[in-house]
Amino acid sequence: MTPPPAARPPTAAERLARRGGAIELLRAPALLFGALVALRRAAYDSGIAPATRLDVPVVSIGNLTAGGTGKTPAAVWLVRELLRRGRKPGLLSRGYGAAPGAENDEARLLARLVPDVPHVQDPRRARGGVALIARGVDAIVLDDGFQHRKLARDLDLVLVDATRPWGLPAVDGKEPVCALLPRGLLREPRTALARADAILVTRSDQVAPGELEALEHDLAHFAAGRPLARAVHAPRALVEASGREHDPRTLAGREIDVVSALGNPQALERTLRSLGAVVREHRVFPDHHRYVREDLAGLGTERPLVTSGKDAVKLAPLGVPHSWIDVEFRITSGAAPIAALLDALPRAGDPRRDA
Repeated sequence: MTPPPAARPPTAAERLARRGGAIELLRAPALLFGALVALRRAAYDSGIAPATRLDVPVVSIGNLTAGGTGKTPAAVWLVRELLRRGRKPGLLSRGYGAAPGAENDEARLLARLVPDVPHVQDPRRARGGVALIARGVDAIVLDDGFQHRKLARDLDLVLVDATRPWGLPAVDGKEPVCALLPRGLLREPRTALARADAILVTRSDQVAPGELEALEHDLAHFAAGRPLARAVHAPRALVEASGREHDPRTLAGREIDVVSALGNPQALERTLRSLGAVVREHRVFPDHHRYVREDLAGLGTERPLVTSGKDAVKLAPLGVPHSWIDVEFRITSGAAPIAALLDALPRAGDPRRDA
């Protein structure tokens, strides 16, 4: 008889998702955090805190929560959409989780997926944007930029993960905890969505229709009048470490091990199970974790080891046999308004940008 799948320890998000007990003491620092966020927002809204405007249009891909909405595939989609419009886009990010003098996991994955697109990582995003312009770009994709208001943007696209819209999963059949850091995973209150130009609901195929409709009702309240689109992260290929690609449906009926260090590891597991894979062990590490060989002890010896694209770039130097799921960001409904916003982006030097 086949043994049952191995139980994995709860993630930090799953621990935060539980109600009651000592975890509720985190509501006090969350109140302080909320007050600081409100002061910062007021400073930018009033113009007291200035924002730097670059000479080329800036499009931000961001979210409200601390990771896990699938921004990297969305950034790849956005870059390709700009390329289709005859633009010369560049990618700009902070470089969170990178070792000194090195690129982080997202940068290495982006280099693999869009190798001819310039990418600059700099905590001072305006300075990084100037560096990109010097390399000839005429549009900038600002990765994880919704909260980085020091850099002015021409378009704010905000991702909301349908499976965990406010950061934390539902547990014990109760409504998910919706709270600011550190009690929850919100970096801003939901009212900040009013600042967005459009909302993209990601992983919209991974929840029940009624749940999706309820979320969209909430989003229509917090971001009234903003275009709302549904998107999915569709498995495109199962890629070996060598680069050889297979139809992802070849996982159907196969027992596999999984390793991940993601903001939302459950989304990866749901994707693999939707392909028919039998996940025997899913070893989860914190987001941006730097792997060592000991982390993988016992994995991939009896069954194939499968991971995400973001994790695969970190496993490659270890020489451990593995495959990864390449997912493709697709808008499944509400695409027309998003396309119109991208079409309307001004060209460099257009006086409309200063209006």
